Amino acid sequence: MIVSKAELQKEIQLKNRILVEGINFNPDIFQHLDLGGKYIEQVNNLFARDRHAHKEVEFPACFLMPKGRYRVQVRWNISSPLSLKFEEGQFQLYDGTKLVIENVHFSRRPHYYGLKTSDGTSMRTVAADYGYGAMFVSYSNECSLKDKGLDCLFCNINATKDIYGEVQGIKWKTPKQVGETIGAGYKEGFDHMTVSGGFIPERREVEYYMDVAEAIQNETGLRDFNGTACIGAITDFTVFEHYKEAGFRTIATNLEIWNEKLFDVICPGKSSLYGGRKNWLDALSYEVDIFGKYRVRSTLVSGIEPKESLMEGIEYLTEKGVVVEPSQWNVNVGSPLEGHRTPTEEWHWDVFEKTVAIHRKYGLKWEEIRNSNAGADSVACDLFRLEEGIEVSGE
Repeated sequence: MIVSKAELQKEIQLKNRILVEGINFNPDIFQHLDLGGKYIEQVNNLFARDRHAHKEVEFPACFLMPKGRYRVQVRWNISSPLSLKFEEGQFQLYDGTKLVIENVHFSRRPHYYGLKTSDGTSMRTVAADYGYGAMFVSYSNECSLKDKGLDCLFCNINATKDIYGEVQGIKWKTPKQVGETIGAGYKEGFDHMTVSGGFIPERREVEYYMDVAEAIQNETGLRDFNGTACIGAITDFTVFEHYKEAGFRTIATNLEIWNEKLFDVICPGKSSLYGGRKNWLDALSYEVDIFGKYRVRSTLVSGIEPKESLMEGIEYLTEKGVVVEPSQWNVNVGSPLEGHRTPTEEWHWDVFEKTVAIHRKYGLKWEEIRNSNAGADSVACDLFRLEEGIEVSGE
């Protein structure tokens, strides 16, 4: 069946609305879903995406838009005008009283989620399925900035550990666990991975990433395993070369906030302990020199700072050879900004359209965007594929 561009754009717009507003539902409805069997469940191994804690009940991770091309994360918000209901044997999504998706199809669970590493660790806690062939490893589910009282204000990594760490069995990942899990995923068809986590001592981080790369190479037989090392803006820039030598194809250093004054307020730890904003920008420039143009990524949180400064940052960094992902800010459980709310769906849609226009202006290719990002199921990624005529199944 031929699907028009206009139809697909409407689906992406609805996805954007769902991500902004979240979805209201009674958690009991998921007893009707083969969750953890046929369908993939949430594993809160770094950030919790929901507005409310639910450690006693597992939720599905995501579902597919009707045309099957776009994945949508499930984000629980009991105040949302969007609601998910189970009626006559089907899951239905409503916007108020209007039925907007009939017979919601949830995303399938990858085979490796049911496997264990050689030491008995569940692989689902080691690497999450981020869609479109991407796996995401959070080596540490806590950040040392908490102890210093310098957490980024939008972040809930430490709260997520407190809520879900014990009940879901999420702990520090050893290089061997990571290697075995990535090896299992790659045998299944995955072909991109990211390693990330909270801040840990700089030298320890370097050594850990080197060991992880070696373990992945041993398990997959691949020298180039299409991996992204997501790290902080360290002060010894020569260390970046070690990540490339180890086998990582891309590197990510997330600035988060472009506006200089807001950066100091929203990201106090990054500002005061890691060389300040200038050091982060210098680090990104050095990474481009080492890894190459558009093999470096920096995420900017979309919705905290004024749109004008956000777009200024996206264009500035893109021109310098950095892939910039505007990460839609959702105020989730346990973050210091819990209780605030993100801008409107129209605000975010405008940011995503402008971002895609910038990416196309500077000639970015889909594989550059996909391989530099942890996942490729954001609204901006969907819009880029649509504009470029690239068809990718959400399954």
